[in-house]
Amino acid sequence: MKWMTLLRWLALILLATLTAGLALSWAPDRSVDSLKERWAPAPSQFIDLQGMQVHLRDEGPRDDPEPIVLIHGTSASLHTWDGWAKALQGQRRVIRMDLPGFGLTGPAPDGDYRMTRYADFIAALLDQLGVRRAVLAGNSLGGGVAWRTAVQHPERVSRLVLVDASGYPLQSTSVPLGFRLAQIEWLKPVMGKLLPRRMIESSVRNVYANPDKVTPELVDRYYELTLRAGNRESLTQRMKLRETDAQAAGLIPTIGQPTLILWGTEDRLIPEPSGQRFHKEIAGSQYVVLDGLGHVPQEEDPQRSVAEVLKFLVTQR
Repeated sequence: MKWMTLLRWLALILLATLTAGLALSWAPDRSVDSLKERWAPAPSQFIDLQGMQVHLRDEGPRDDPEPIVLIHGTSASLHTWDGWAKALQGQRRVIRMDLPGFGLTGPAPDGDYRMTRYADFIAALLDQLGVRRAVLAGNSLGGGVAWRTAVQHPERVSRLVLVDASGYPLQSTSVPLGFRLAQIEWLKPVMGKLLPRRMIESSVRNVYANPDKVTPELVDRYYELTLRAGNRESLTQRMKLRETDAQAAGLIPTIGQPTLILWGTEDRLIPEPSGQRFHKEIAGSQYVVLDGLGHVPQEEDPQRSVAEVLKFLVTQR
């Protein structure tokens, strides 16, 4: 009898623990309007493009003949470039946006997240802003979008800056938990309503060489923008296309624009051999290794990483 009573108590404790865990992880979609106050203050703006309200920041002198366009990576947003934008906008026009499927821009109406589609999106954005040619800089997925745009629309791209860019088949030594879960089809109904903040924190810390640099506000940003209505479904759709993207690696040797390649030595998601391969296959490219930095050097150490960009822009102008 005592054993039965003990088992009932254990069952109740387990049920209470599971209920509390679900309650803490419960995270339904949030509307873009509920997120704007914190994540889209001035100079943020929203422009109508391809059926979306694209979240954009356009700063610096308007007479710059070749603005710098900064393109973020998977599950990131234009905020990842805050440090670079601050360093560049005194002398250069700096344009950055939330890509379709991410940030406050949210899902593409047609659900198309192929790289060819992203390249066309960048060209359309340049048209909308009246920019004939630009320097494209991208991190991770954004790096893949940048070089694909240079191949697809070469007349629009004067130079490239690839920061731990995607392009080759992944040989990751560690993948953020959030990315791994997004690839599990049967988890979609669950992940659409549950999102433990600790999982986002773990994922962000995973791409930093020094996890101590991951602040609560940084985790808040990734967490809250992931909750933007439609973004979780978009991430699932985007992750399905990664292997297809890698099949386009044969286009990389056709890149003709002057290119700077930056790579963190501690990148475990896209390890440094990919950077070396970009350097080998893009004729005349410059290759700079950033010791002690991970997959997002522009966030982890914006001053050190943008210093290389400033030198590249001066020498190439």
